[in-house]
Amino acid sequence: MYRYHYNSNIRITGVVASAAGDVNGDNIPDIVYVTGYRESDVSIIQNMTLGIRDGATGVSVLIPLQENTGYDPMLFLGDFTGDGIDDILITIPTGGSGGTTINYIYSFVNNEPRLLFDSDAFSEAYTYEVTYKDDYKVEVWSRKNDTKYMIDLSLRGPDYLDELYDADGKLKTPVSGWVDPISGLYPIDFGYDGMYDLIAYQQVAGTYHADTIGTIQSRLKWNGYLFVVDNQDLAIYGTKDKF
Repeated sequence: MYRYHYNSNIRITGVVASAAGDVNGDNIPDIVYVTGYRESDVSIIQNMTLGIRDGATGVSVLIPLQENTGYDPMLFLGDFTGDGIDDILITIPTGGSGGTTINYIYSFVNNEPRLLFDSDAFSEAYTYEVTYKDDYKVEVWSRKNDTKYMIDLSLRGPDYLDELYDADGKLKTPVSGWVDPISGLYPIDFGYDGMYDLIAYQQVAGTYHADTIGTIQSRLKWNGYLFVVDNQDLAIYGTKDKF
């Protein structure tokens, strides 16, 4: 079982998120919390630290977060590794224009913190090339998976296409886009067995940041040592225009 709690009404310095569940494996619920500092109730939170208070002893362990600045963090406790003990997922929105998040998963079995997932490390490992092609196409290449996807832009309006293509559908100049870091990381129990996988969303940007032309969707599974991409696809947006 997991407990989820999110609190956005904290002032100055203190606990900005908390959850309860057995994370060390002694069958006694522990308190997991995040502390941080902010100057007002709407300002960015700085110096966030993950804390775990042992439910049996009351002793707390503090874990500094490498990326520790953002907005209201969210905690999720659930079993990602299959050992029957809750792990800790912390998600911190960055507030940037791409809606990206900082994400960490920690195990705390036997009161020993172990980092299982780091979204920055994931973004460094899974990189992409986004290249505009003739005939109103965009190729997205997932380097690590050596997989290519093709986005059809032909349904976009003439104002957009005429900036990029001539009357014959040829690119006027080379154009490249990019894939953002993770904008959403969601635990899902696909097997209904109490063990969670992850779904990661990454926005594909075209000519500028707000020009979202698709979303990379990656399913991550724990393989006994680390999270790996088990399945990946690219979602595109539809149009309400008549064909």
